[in-house]
Amino acid sequence: MGVEVVRYNYRLRPGSIAEHALMQEWHRCRFLWNEAVHQHKAGGRPTFGKLATQLTEARKRSSWLRDGSQVAQQQTLRTYAQALEASFTVKGRGRPRGKSWKTTSPSLEYTRRGFRIRDGRLVLAKGVSIPVVWSRELPSEPSSVRITRDSPGHWYASFVVTREVEPAPGAPSGSGIGVDWGGARTATTTDERFDLSYGGHRKRCAAEPAKAQRKTARRRGKGHPPSKGYRRARTHAAKIVTKAARRNRHEARVWAKRVVDNHELIAVEDFRPRFLARSTMARQAADAAIGSAKRELIERGRRAGRKVVLVRPAYTTMTCSRCFARTKQRLELAERIFRCQGCGYIACRDRNAARVVLAVAERGHTGVDDVGQSDHLLRVGGAVAV
Repeated sequence: MGVEVVRYNYRLRPGSIAEHALMQEWHRCRFLWNEAVHQHKAGGRPTFGKLATQLTEARKRSSWLRDGSQVAQQQTLRTYAQALEASFTVKGRGRPRGKSWKTTSPSLEYTRRGFRIRDGRLVLAKGVSIPVVWSRELPSEPSSVRITRDSPGHWYASFVVTREVEPAPGAPSGSGIGVDWGGARTATTTDERFDLSYGGHRKRCAAEPAKAQRKTARRRGKGHPPSKGYRRARTHAAKIVTKAARRNRHEARVWAKRVVDNHELIAVEDFRPRFLARSTMARQAADAAIGSAKRELIERGRRAGRKVVLVRPAYTTMTCSRCFARTKQRLELAERIFRCQGCGYIACRDRNAARVVLAVAERGHTGVDDVGQSDHLLRVGGAVAV
């Protein structure tokens, strides 16, 4: 059996004193992050070595920085240096930007030198002690911990631990499934038993957050700090939205486990949800959380040792899964039935696309064009199982 590195998340219950200490530490780390961003914009090259040296000198001069944990502050600078380096090497990754205290959620990271677990409590550097809701036991001694706060104001601890890899249940030999993403149905597969239906959790509770947001707007005055009533209304609105997001995440995890446990080959349409953000289906796509479901399926499949193939979405809806002929005109979103002019095949548009995705993956390719150019038998007579 192998060993894997994973994160175990737990809810924290900090008191008023501990929460104040966490927020003060977050302000110090945010200040250091913004200073590093300013140096880069000014033409400097803020590597972690230079930033660590500057931090040591700044802590000598500033009692405000010395009151905080040096471990958390160094981890903030290390994270910035890694993000800056990735912006030059990873395609599509932008430069690190400044963090605003109004819009950025607090996040602190401690290595093993900066925390310990004592009597069921998480004790951070500078003596900050926080009760932990131990929903499950840690499989090993944690190497680091990340402290975060979500929009409703709940605090969480994410421990990095190692555990033995549990063997995944054996899937039927030669079993494969294709997954096509959409709006009417979040995930349409080649086997309708494994479809992920559109839950519509945010849509069903749309009236409740709208009411809470109107209350928030009424209580937000101008020219003075936010009142307690405004903060309570803002927290209430955030809790409603978070509850719907958690339901989507839970359903996606249950669905991904079913798919992974029953198939050896998982062909996934490499669909970018940002595409729907410019269409009339933007609200429904955001409600369905397609990106979250896609990440969960891919990560769970790879951890289980399944063969996961990402297929480019180009021409998947325009290609017949039986004869692999391509329609001459692009199908509009309102057209939900696919009709092949070559062989007369008629099927659900999304179901046909899922079968095309699976056919491409079975032949060892990642795009419809690759199959059409290299596998002539599929074009002229090789039928795809339907």
